[in-house]
Amino acid sequence: MLGPTNTGKTHLAIERLCAHSSGAIGFPLRLLAREVYDRVCAIKGANQVALITGEERIEPKDARWHLCTVEAMPSRPDLAFVALDEAQLSADPERGHIFTDRLLHTRGREETMLLGSSTLQPMVKALVPGAEIVTRPRFSTLRHAGAKKLSRIPPRSVIVAFSAEQVYAMAEMLRRFRGGAAVVMGALSPQTRNAQVAMYQAGEVDYLVATDAVGMGLNLDVTHVAFAGLSKYDGQRQRRLTTAEMAQIAGRAGRHQKDGTFGTLAGLGGRDPEFTDEEVYAIEEHRFPPLTRLFWREAEPRFDSIATLIDDLESPPPRPELATPPQAIDLSVLKLLAEDAETAGSVRGRGSVARFWETCRLPDFRQQGAETHARFVARLWQDLRHGYLGADYVAQAIAHLDVPTGDIDTLQGRIAAIRSWAYIAQRPDWVLARDEMAARARAVETRLSDALHARLTERFVNRRTTVLMRKAGADSALLPVRVSEQGAVLVDDEPIGHLEGFRFVVDPLARAEDRKLLLAAAERHLPAVFARRAAELVAAAGEPDSLSLADNGIAWEGMTVARLETGKALLDPRIRLDPALEKLPTRERALVIAAIESWFARHAEKPLSPLRQLAEASRAGDSGPALRALLLHMAEAGGVLPREGSGVDALDGKQRDVLRRLGVRIGGLDLFLPAALRPAAMRLWSRLATLRGVRHQPPPHGMPPVVEGRTAPAGYRRLGAQALRVDMADKLIQAAHRHRLGSAGKRFVLDPGLARSMGLSTASYSALLRSAGFRVHMARPLGENASGPVAPPLWDWRPPRQYEMRDVSRPTPPPTGAFAALAELIR
Repeated sequence: MLGPTNTGKTHLAIERLCAHSSGAIGFPLRLLAREVYDRVCAIKGANQVALITGEERIEPKDARWHLCTVEAMPSRPDLAFVALDEAQLSADPERGHIFTDRLLHTRGREETMLLGSSTLQPMVKALVPGAEIVTRPRFSTLRHAGAKKLSRIPPRSVIVAFSAEQVYAMAEMLRRFRGGAAVVMGALSPQTRNAQVAMYQAGEVDYLVATDAVGMGLNLDVTHVAFAGLSKYDGQRQRRLTTAEMAQIAGRAGRHQKDGTFGTLAGLGGRDPEFTDEEVYAIEEHRFPPLTRLFWREAEPRFDSIATLIDDLESPPPRPELATPPQAIDLSVLKLLAEDAETAGSVRGRGSVARFWETCRLPDFRQQGAETHARFVARLWQDLRHGYLGADYVAQAIAHLDVPTGDIDTLQGRIAAIRSWAYIAQRPDWVLARDEMAARARAVETRLSDALHARLTERFVNRRTTVLMRKAGADSALLPVRVSEQGAVLVDDEPIGHLEGFRFVVDPLARAEDRKLLLAAAERHLPAVFARRAAELVAAAGEPDSLSLADNGIAWEGMTVARLETGKALLDPRIRLDPALEKLPTRERALVIAAIESWFARHAEKPLSPLRQLAEASRAGDSGPALRALLLHMAEAGGVLPREGSGVDALDGKQRDVLRRLGVRIGGLDLFLPAALRPAAMRLWSRLATLRGVRHQPPPHGMPPVVEGRTAPAGYRRLGAQALRVDMADKLIQAAHRHRLGSAGKRFVLDPGLARSMGLSTASYSALLRSAGFRVHMARPLGENASGPVAPPLWDWRPPRQYEMRDVSRPTPPPTGAFAALAELIR
């Protein structure tokens, strides 16, 4: 059967194979043989189907159907059906002579099928006169689409380049603005190639960059093929592709009855490839010059000597339709080693020559040239000429390559090397413990291939960008968006950033060119996520401990959701949502702010209640201007005022009763509200005072009785190098007065034990007493000895002028200073 690509020839061959009692199909590629093997196994059962390639052999005892590479096809007259795929490769300079031999000599007992291009038709008529030629047209059409820039190439496209460097460059550019591409090159192992193709077929990427290896053996869903070049190096020279080669590659576009397009890449810096009108016509109409000769080499040479073997392999073909091929790698290795006296001298007898030739036919998987490959073959021959390769030796060589680390080129080199050992391990006449060694080699190749696939994907695929680009259309609202427990935002399970409260932060590992795309994706898909989080915040605000006050506002799950701002009064701040929450819809925003305000009201109710009572009392009209000013000042000052200058001594008895009912203590040095000195109350007041711009030293954590330092925090009185909490200061002063009143004389001794228990130093205690009107008299030695023990100091007390008890029957003196101004304002 002859015809263009995309005609279903392989599918028909499988049907014919399964219709016969036995048979074999020879394929040009190992991966294609493996693909068809899996399909036939599903039909006939794995115990009746064999896979035979140079590197892998699965041969059940009762196998009746064989899927092979062309080189490994069995020559068995008992097979009912035989097919040769891609028979036009008989004109290939490297492998053509093998295809020609199968075309000429391999026959099925009942049916033989040759599958290939219609260009092979004259050769089939000449070489196989009795053959029935059936042509089938291509199911779909190919259309030339002209040149496009890489950024304009449509999805589901293949970009074809002709060097590894150009493949990498194209894939890297596609990664930047299209999310990446799968990569297919001849140097990849079949497993890696299949993994990359599977990634493309599954839609994980929309582009595939390949060498001309894509032109055969790969069934792809491709709509467009773009050529990055139209010439290649064929091992001897740089030449332009033939129209048949162009069509073989362009034919990947379109599948079954779906049409495809082909074209070239533009914008490659003055070297843009262009199809000629004749080439476009030939590809679109599938009109190519017929093949006029096929390559041939003697398939059954004589093994009398190395010289005889070389003569037979270079003998001229027997027919004019056949031509001598360029020197293949196996013949090049044979001739190189024949010139080495030591190696040639070790080959004696027909059996040794035949074994030596089989060794020279080891494929050059590493593609390092005849001389390098010949050295490897020579080392291999030194072991094989004495018999078998030992299991330990082969196992060690395989284990040496079992290192799935390194970059792309390193892994490719290891895979090429392990493929050589996989080929060697398949030979039952070369290796002891063949099955075990072959299994080890396949396992290592699989691990290396998986690692190479991962490296290619890591380098050339940005799954995140691929997902976002694919879903950027009208169906973007259907894209699954979720937030992980760690706060990562996942779009179709690909991370694009994380949430800090209600703020989206782009993944810090994202490239600069990806940031705009990620932000756009977040704006498109995150409103629903934010709405859910807003509902969670509203629910959390009903719990007492779910939210907390932070230095910069109100926090939820460690993130600021609202900020406190100055209100009408210090104790009544306004609450403003964090800017990140301002983007919420109006309804959700109103619910959130109402919930946060409710939480703050509950949170502040107990700590601020004493101060709010003072503020409320300051608004009572019958309190009098002086008392109202004092209460207002105390409320704003956190419930603590120095007694001096406060105006308290100007209040009458009724007004002082009001202070006592409100819980205010009138101490010797300070007026204070004990309830306001609790840690929670003082801490909350300090935050509000800071918002209001009230200058103060923030209170220490836990409000201990004494703190070190020469500045007094809010609620404390400075005493030299220490500061004492005002209620503790009043306690010490009251204790000193009780001791004074209980002493017989004017001078008395004060016990500093209580002060020391608070952590107050002697110097600070003395400073406190002096502030309260106590005077110390120098201590004198006991007895006549001046150096003897010193008696404790004696104290007396003289009330400070501003604290003298006044006659309440006299008129209240007016307040002075700031209080006078405040009282006048209230009045």
